[in-house]
Amino acid sequence: MFAIPGRVSLFALLPLLAALGGLTMAERVTRAETPRVVISGSISRIVVAPQEPAPVLRAARDLASDFAKVFGRGPAIGNSFQGADPVEILIAENGHLPAGVECTKATGAEAFAFSVAGAGFAHRQVVCLVGADMRGTIYAIYEFSQKVLGVDPMYLWTDKLPAKRTSIVLPAGFARVYPSPVFRYRGFFINDEDLLTGWVTPKKGEQTGIALSTWDMVFETILRLKGNMVVPGTWIFPGDAQVHAAAERGLIVNQHHAIPLGVNVARWPENVPYNYSTHPEILRRAWASAVNEYKPDEEILWSVGLRGLSDSSYSTLDPSVRNNDPLLGRRVSDAIADQIKIVRSRYPHAQFVTDLWQEGARLMQEGYLKIPPEVKLVWADTGYGDMQDGGKVAAGQGMYFHVAMMNGQANQLSEMVSVKVIQSEIGRYIKAGATSYFLVNTSDIRPVAMTARAVMEMAWGGVPATTGGSPGDEDAAYYRKWASEEFGAKPAEALTKVYREYFAAPSLRAPFGPPHLTSAGEAPPRPPRYRDVPLVDGDQHYHSEARRIILDDLSGHQVIYVPSQSPKWTQPRVGITLTGQQRAALLERDIQDATGAQPRWDAVWKDAVAAESLIDPTRRNYYQEAVLTMITINRESNRMLLDVAQSMKDENAGNTAKAQAEAAAALKSLDAVLASMHAAEYGKWKDWYRGDWLTGVYRTRELVQAYSDHLKNPMAKLPAPVSWSGWEAYFHIMQYEDDRSVDLQAR
Repeated sequence: MFAIPGRVSLFALLPLLAALGGLTMAERVTRAETPRVVISGSISRIVVAPQEPAPVLRAARDLASDFAKVFGRGPAIGNSFQGADPVEILIAENGHLPAGVECTKATGAEAFAFSVAGAGFAHRQVVCLVGADMRGTIYAIYEFSQKVLGVDPMYLWTDKLPAKRTSIVLPAGFARVYPSPVFRYRGFFINDEDLLTGWVTPKKGEQTGIALSTWDMVFETILRLKGNMVVPGTWIFPGDAQVHAAAERGLIVNQHHAIPLGVNVARWPENVPYNYSTHPEILRRAWASAVNEYKPDEEILWSVGLRGLSDSSYSTLDPSVRNNDPLLGRRVSDAIADQIKIVRSRYPHAQFVTDLWQEGARLMQEGYLKIPPEVKLVWADTGYGDMQDGGKVAAGQGMYFHVAMMNGQANQLSEMVSVKVIQSEIGRYIKAGATSYFLVNTSDIRPVAMTARAVMEMAWGGVPATTGGSPGDEDAAYYRKWASEEFGAKPAEALTKVYREYFAAPSLRAPFGPPHLTSAGEAPPRPPRYRDVPLVDGDQHYHSEARRIILDDLSGHQVIYVPSQSPKWTQPRVGITLTGQQRAALLERDIQDATGAQPRWDAVWKDAVAAESLIDPTRRNYYQEAVLTMITINRESNRMLLDVAQSMKDENAGNTAKAQAEAAAALKSLDAVLASMHAAEYGKWKDWYRGDWLTGVYRTRELVQAYSDHLKNPMAKLPAPVSWSGWEAYFHIMQYEDDRSVDLQAR
């Protein structure tokens, strides 16, 4: 390793490089002629400017760890130049640069720069990682790790390790300035976190459902993807350990639409009114108590709004606004005004957002919501990637997007929202200038690693321009890039085809699951906004639907149709009493949908298996999880639903032997799903699917087994007539909260 003494202009080559196409939209490149610099394991020190805050030091330690992954050893971290190393790494904010070190600076919020500079000493060169502010400095660290050391920003979820090296030569003109991001706020919402909760048990006293070590994986990943905020869980309290841990990592803490100002409404005290029309003082005390519970030094982006308990519409709890959108809009608007006053009394410079989830979008489109100008208005999607703004998105607004969604029909265990949809909707918002806020619901992250990375990269740098290929192939370019980085160039083309087939394989249906039926047993027409935007069946659909029809057959219609004076039971999910004709119509729909989808699933499976031989053996485990298990969950679950529905149809027709064979086939498909899930629990991922309480593959198998036993022996025990809503998951997710409830004593 060596460095050539002397100092040259960092901007000498800028005109030439610009002429050669060295400038891109995503990053402003200011390359210049610099001495040849070699990075290697012999670098003994990373110098962090003494004024840098703790989150920068945490990121610097991650960089030292990344050095160890590549070179076998990591440098120490200090706050001054020492020894005679010819090359050292300097990490500093613009205003914290040591005297005598001339580094390229960046301007603008969260911007950062790379450069190589002399340190004012003979025979020493300094690799400068400089940020315009704290988070810009953090992003400089992680971008250097990704671009120079080759560390996958999603490595904690993809298990991809960088190549071992003895040295890395920095390219001539190693000087880049990365401007401010496209979206101002960017981050993850860890929502319906069943797998993350079940995977690693928190240490005693951690006061969190997800282990703090797992939370740190989440926070590090957000920062490596150049995000700046997190919604750290679903039904949480402002003082929970993960909230403080996120702030200590340098992230902004945000709340989601169902817990404005952080009020954990899923823990609303029993027998206390939740009604802003009749008891506004109670809600105001709850909001004030939540605001006071955050630590004063934590950076909070305050979410304002008014929802009901457990993410229901507020109208479910206030009869006065039911079926009265003008009054409902006024109540929500007034609540937002109250919340702003409460926060501003403690934090005068607070920033606010409001997420227009479900009825919020409707009220806004109808003109009944009055959002103050200081509140960033955020449109939400349907949970399937289709934004609900109705074409009304405007500059200064933002977006709340799902790549995972728990609604009984979407995806909890696998990818579902295609990159084509992602590029289209994010691109539309960027074009409208609606770039104030981007929140992505990732649920448990690992099952949706590809699209989680895709949306965050676009939130930072915009939708990438496609080079080569045909118009409309932008999604293929992303799949090719992802496949090349994760599995190598050799299988990239084959996997691009697999991904496109995968996202095209599911059946399409109206939003939010089994529809309420007309008296003729048919689904009503879809709302105009979604008439031409079909939603796909996610992995939850197969299991929710199979359980619904089995519970109906074994427990429901016996109770409903057998003459007696006993209470009647209403089947889960449907919400109305089904006639025999309607039940038959739903069965036929399931059979038709699953029959149509199965050849598509079989085709994508065939192509994925064929591509496996092209995968490097060191990446086969991840290929199993991210491709083979993902496809198996959907393919075999679709087949299972087809067999269950066909079995029930044959049973009703009196063909018991055929029904028994089909029930046995359904069990075989479920066993294939469980075996594939187990194959994805390699290494550190042991027990990953222990927390599958929401999709509930194990629960589906229990019910299919009960149905199979019933077919063989009508006197076999029947399952209890209960609705499997998935709330068991929250007994586990929220167990650490014990019997705690919302504090109504404002201080």
